[in-house]
Amino acid sequence: MSKIEKIVPEGYHKHKIREFLKEELGLSTRLIRGAAIDKRILVNDKAVKMNYVISRGEKIVIDLNKNETQNIEPEDIDIDIVYEDDDILVLNKKPFMVVHPTRSHFNGTLSNGVMYYFKKTNQNCIVRLVSRLDMNTSGLIIIAKNQYAHMQLSNEMREEHFQKRYLTLVHGNLKEKQGTINVPIYRESEDAIKRVVDDRGQESITHYKVVESYKNAELVECLLETGRTHQIRVHLSYLGHPIFGDVLYGTEDKEFINRQALHAYGLDFHSPRTRKELSLRAELPDDMKLLIEKLKK
Repeated sequence: MSKIEKIVPEGYHKHKIREFLKEELGLSTRLIRGAAIDKRILVNDKAVKMNYVISRGEKIVIDLNKNETQNIEPEDIDIDIVYEDDDILVLNKKPFMVVHPTRSHFNGTLSNGVMYYFKKTNQNCIVRLVSRLDMNTSGLIIIAKNQYAHMQLSNEMREEHFQKRYLTLVHGNLKEKQGTINVPIYRESEDAIKRVVDDRGQESITHYKVVESYKNAELVECLLETGRTHQIRVHLSYLGHPIFGDVLYGTEDKEFINRQALHAYGLDFHSPRTRKELSLRAELPDDMKLLIEKLKK
């Protein structure tokens, strides 16, 4: 079972428990309210109300498990687990896999596979996506197992020390082998899929570095400072170096690869509970390895 356990320090002696949970543990009002209603907040093994006055040395336990349902059918789909603990599940998503069910992709998604895994391993969790990837983009995705972990990671994603790293293969050879692309990205209409560089858009920052050069192509590492939809694809196309296989922002390259050659290979962040630094990596998928071999020839 997933729980947070804390001993009340001297500084919170004679404070209301609500203050301690919000200030010391950083819990949201919504989480506190729900846990209190369900009697999942205990002091010395007894459920308490939020006006309870705590004393130094008392043991506070917040049970993060709650009965929840989600309209996602469990399916026996192979998922590649890179890291797992009581709070998070990090997966290496295969290319051509939708992350979450939609009207056009109700089954066969990554979330269907995760629900099956949770059921198989007797984990009372729903799928809380911390990050997402396009169907044709491969790589690392974080799923929170509880409301607390999702809240902590969502907050950290807005800070600089949460790093998302990508590897991609682009057409042509960049003049500057490393640099920063800082141009706004805009969605011209609500039903538009394609994004454009436009002053009306949101600030979008991508740091890039050429890892390996080939004849008229390069392997590029991208580090996102912001997380706009299609950000890397838009920015590299804007530089005149579209990603191989990116039909939307470049050209169709079926002789090389049948999707955009973009892989979310690295995540650097803190464990939501222990604050331990996690640095997770996923190697390039086979289709991108094959593309590199073709480019070398």
